[in-house]
Amino acid sequence: MDMIDWAASARLSIARGTDEFIVREHYAEEAPRVVVFCDRRPAMAATREPLPWLDKARVLDVAAKLISGSAVAARSFIGYLDLGAEGEEVWRPPRTQGDLGHLIDGRPFRATRDNLERGLEQLVQQRRDIPAGSFLFMLSDFLVPPGRVAWMRATSRRWDIVPVVIQDPIWDASFPDVSGLVVPVVDPETGQVARVRLSKKETAELRAVNESRLAELRATFRSMGLDAVEIASDAPADMLGAFLAWADRRQYTRGRKW
Repeated sequence: MDMIDWAASARLSIARGTDEFIVREHYAEEAPRVVVFCDRRPAMAATREPLPWLDKARVLDVAAKLISGSAVAARSFIGYLDLGAEGEEVWRPPRTQGDLGHLIDGRPFRATRDNLERGLEQLVQQRRDIPAGSFLFMLSDFLVPPGRVAWMRATSRRWDIVPVVIQDPIWDASFPDVSGLVVPVVDPETGQVARVRLSKKETAELRAVNESRLAELRATFRSMGLDAVEIASDAPADMLGAFLAWADRRQYTRGRKW
């Protein structure tokens, strides 16, 4: 199987300042199929510059193309799903080795709150196109995660599900002490930004809620045997580093590259 040598790729990428991938030849098995599923709720596009948050839309774009480039280099068949807007959903089954760039660019961020759960339900029906052993990369902040039943149905298909968690380390994973200051707050339903002044008690409560939410999400992944990629920076080098760390972990624990 053609595999990505992530360590060599990282060294070359850093040296050239670009995303480069080194492919090693293996012939033990066929290249796995890869599906990229992007969460396009309005809130995923509400944190662009100059707002003081992680630019989740940029991370979504760069990470999806990073996965796509890796899969193409490994000669894997790659598919794509997003429920970006009612009537404008995109589903490309993993039947070709073409990259996803033209599909990702310009896609709307108007998916419904439950689009991750709906998307999983749609993918579970694709038995022929997504056989056991396929990789499913789910790109989201997981602030509105699928329910446990949807997760269980997906894991029963014996896919290699990889949640790619895109959370701001300050505002999503925790919350800073900004008591007394006017700060921008995004509505996770609509993506609209409002400015509010919070008390010390309110900031402490938000911090506790956010940290508890992330701990619960990680516990859910562990209980289902899922190894997530956590991205907390929109710098391409940091994103590549997060995927390299994930690849090293899975090779150590499972003995399988991708």
